[in-house]
Amino acid sequence: MVMPETREQRRERFRRLTTEINESFNGKYSEALDQLTGLSKEEINSVTPDTEDSRIYSVLIKVVEEASRKNFTQAELVEDIKELGEVAVKIAKKIPSLASLL
Repeated sequence: MVMPETREQRRERFRRLTTEINESFNGKYSEALDQLTGLSKEEINSVTPDTEDSRIYSVLIKVVEEASRKNFTQAELVEDIKELGEVAVKIAKKIPSLASLL
């Protein structure tokens, strides 16, 4: 049986999340991350209207967040994006700084 979080555990989890987000948006790929999270639903649907592919967009955001937070090299980021597949590459190409890497 899973025990519910205490108030202090929840606060600590939120502090960690806030720190991670701040590190992501202040990291190496912060501009790309800003642009990626700013894509409209219409822009995403122009690449792929499939609901499953919307999940790939969410994973792509997490990949760029991690790359920014951990200061991945461009090659590492490109490899991770390509690993997500063709849809992730198409979405990433909508972001000028990522398109230039792909």
